[in-house]
Amino acid sequence: MHKNKKAVILWGNAPDKPTAETIARGLVEKRLAACVHIFFAGTSVYRWEGQIHQGEEWSLMIKTRRKKLKKAMKELRKLHPYDVPEMIVTPIMAGSRDYLSWVDSETC
Repeated sequence: MHKNKKAVILWGNAPDKPTAETIARGLVEKRLAACVHIFFAGTSVYRWEGQIHQGEEWSLMIKTRRKKLKKAMKELRKLHPYDVPEMIVTPIMAGSRDYLSWVDSETC
């Protein structure tokens, strides 16, 4: 196990699979993410503009570096159809040295 100071996970979602794939590809192509894992659709229940909504969403697990986080969030917002897309950051405390080095090299 290797302590990590650079890599983070940016969590997001998308309303459908094509949008999730567009966001993932855009982030990886611009080297703002080393990898984006797209989770199969789940159901979200939330309040928006005073009403309860329920709908299918696809979760995005975006592996990137702290140094690229601001740009990755800006790009995610640009590619996303929602007015307020989900963007939550989780620190990666430790992991495989090889994997974390790969994340670092792919987001140079």
